[in-house]
Amino acid sequence: MLRLTAGRLLLSGRTVAALSANSARMASHGDVSEQNMMSLPMYCDRLDIPLPDKPYQDVLSAADKSLKQKEKGPWNNLSKEEKIALYRIMFKETYAEMKRPSSEWKTVFGGIFFFVGLTGLVVFWQRIYVYPPSPRTFEEEWQAKQVKRMLDMQVNPVEGFSAKWDYEKGQWK
Repeated sequence: MLRLTAGRLLLSGRTVAALSANSARMASHGDVSEQNMMSLPMYCDRLDIPLPDKPYQDVLSAADKSLKQKEKGPWNNLSKEEKIALYRIMFKETYAEMKRPSSEWKTVFGGIFFFVGLTGLVVFWQRIYVYPPSPRTFEEEWQAKQVKRMLDMQVNPVEGFSAKWDYEKGQWK
């Protein structure tokens, strides 16, 4: 159902409804959704960008605010725990934590093995139920008889098949 306000209905001999982008979005979805501003600074931990656009924690507690005030003084007065807390206000992870190997490779290999196994089952199923039985000309006995027949007929005796057979000894040269 279209929602039109009085200002959007134009009359000039015939009725024409002029819809703006907002009213069309409201009409199609029932509610206007907000869009993220991608031009605003965002936080992201990446190895190739050492300083993100904004700190990890925007909203500071009272303890964090007092720690930030203490940060403005000499750093020799700060304890190791306070320095770590200041670091955690600015950054979510250290470089060592970002470089830490993940277990994602196990998932990738599991997926690969799953699909290879599934493909093997499909090929096995096709071999049993889809493909016709192999012709008798593929059997070793048939091929041996065919080779003997070709040798008896002396097929291509100059450079070919029969040229490699020694007829006196009855074996391959």
